[in-house]
Amino acid sequence: MTELFIAAGGGGDPIGAALVHASLGGGPDAVVLTYGWERLTVDPLPGPVAPHDFTGLDHHTLPVPLVTAASHPVAPRGSTLPRLAGDLPTRLALLDPLKGVEALADQIGRTARALGVDHIDVVDMGGDILAHGDEPTLASPLPDALVLAACQVAGVRTTVHIAGPGLDGEVPEATLLTRVTGDGTALDPTIPDWAANVFRWHPSEASTLLAAAAAGLRGPCLTREGAGPVPLTGRSGRVWGLPLARALDHNRLAQGLLDTRPDTLAGAEDVSLKLYGFNEVERERRRAARRHTAHDLTDDSAFLSELDAWLHVQRAGHPGARYVSLRCAVESLGYDWRLSEQVRDLLAGHRPGLDAFPLLSLTH
Repeated sequence: MTELFIAAGGGGDPIGAALVHASLGGGPDAVVLTYGWERLTVDPLPGPVAPHDFTGLDHHTLPVPLVTAASHPVAPRGSTLPRLAGDLPTRLALLDPLKGVEALADQIGRTARALGVDHIDVVDMGGDILAHGDEPTLASPLPDALVLAACQVAGVRTTVHIAGPGLDGEVPEATLLTRVTGDGTALDPTIPDWAANVFRWHPSEASTLLAAAAAGLRGPCLTREGAGPVPLTGRSGRVWGLPLARALDHNRLAQGLLDTRPDTLAGAEDVSLKLYGFNEVERERRRAARRHTAHDLTDDSAFLSELDAWLHVQRAGHPGARYVSLRCAVESLGYDWRLSEQVRDLLAGHRPGLDAFPLLSLTH
């Protein structure tokens, strides 16, 4: 029987959804619905990528388009989804939030009916789907809130899974643990081969930290530039499930979307601005205007020297930190995240002591 998952935040959440599916004993076939909503380092244009922004989607199998390894984003848009579709053990399908809550609910409901499922598993990496809106580090509540509201409208029984509380750096672990019950379920400590392959190239930090914590890595980890260290604890590699109603009780933005039923993404942005005081898509627009072009790696020796100097600064500035994500190191030095595989190979040959896969060690 096919299982239906929703990766609540887009970006790297499909990886987390696939990890949760595998660790919780899922069946051989699963579909993961996800937004094409990624960081500006991946997609230079703010907001989600819509189906018309891709070529090569499969529009015939399900009511929503399936992303395949042969799909491509239409320039200037960018997306990791086509490569993920080729690497994940699940099928990957595209949600389109541009027409608001009820249209999103229709996509979810029609997909559930087409697959013959009466239950949906929503997976949120980090747990900001349970944000109240007053957390000072909250940055991206809108995609999650739209999923919660749409699942409620769709009327399909839904479980919301919080994977790796606090790992996205938006709501601290200690805060989130007061909003769930029990000890959660530990993910498989062995990183599957497909996931190890994905972590070699994909820039997702939260999913990478989830797998690292499940594998036993502990201690503060430096992530994207400007964020504080994220702690890897005994709870970081676990997942908690709760009913949709309980998740909605926490999420004021989802409640506001249910009350107003905006029929455009812009209308949903306005609800966020009214309730939480900010509009994350507008934040993306401002950041996009300030973005600088990342450069390529053309001199291995120069890169290693820059990396050594940068790591020295990080060790001095964060003496308790034990790890750093590869993406953090690569992008902080001004390089393109797409160089991740090349950098991993370079480090394996010249700085093997830094390896703490899927992270880099700061204690070497």
